[in-house]
Amino acid sequence: MASSGEQQKKLKLYSYFRSSCSHRVRIALKLKGLEYEYKAVNLLKGEHVSPEFTKLNPIGYVPVLVDGDIVVSDSFAILLYLEEKYPQHPLLPRDLQIRAINYQDSTISAFLSLQPFNMQKYLAEKVNPDEQYVWARNHIGKGLEALEKMLHDYAGKYATGDEVYLADCFIAPQLYGAIKWFSLDMTSYPLLSRLNEAYNQLPAFVDSAPENQPDTPI
Repeated sequence: MASSGEQQKKLKLYSYFRSSCSHRVRIALKLKGLEYEYKAVNLLKGEHVSPEFTKLNPIGYVPVLVDGDIVVSDSFAILLYLEEKYPQHPLLPRDLQIRAINYQDSTISAFLSLQPFNMQKYLAEKVNPDEQYVWARNHIGKGLEALEKMLHDYAGKYATGDEVYLADCFIAPQLYGAIKWFSLDMTSYPLLSRLNEAYNQLPAFVDSAPENQPDTPI
């Protein structure tokens, strides 16, 4: 059987710097201390629909994780795979109720994502930029409002207590995008604003941010 170090060297992450779905996985890999090879997939150049990439993921979405002979696509599936394969720094708490809240918060955060790329492209073709921003802010704001309420009775230093779990991996990229790319006013979300500040103090989250990726434009 291969050692943990040997297994880690086999990890490859197909990612796009601005993809919130890829962002989640990058955070989880950093939290678990797993080294990986970054394989950039340029969505603007259509590399996600190339024959080479669609062999890995027929639907043509990032991220994709390759672990030796195992190929896993979809961020939720990848994070659960990492949790089972690499138990260091657990992403799921033992308490079943808190675990369920992590699942719920992660699902809501995934709903907020304006990925995949083809959704953004479709909107760009149908409406002008100003209308895109209005739509995005309304869409994101609705989800953040739900998260703010759901986390009220569970949040500690982080989303569901004083340890970083699965929900944090999902929530952080959505807050990043809402603030950085859509200039969303966070005044109505004091709890989420506090969480965002906490995430910005953690090396795993900072290192995983879009501006710190190999394929980020200079």
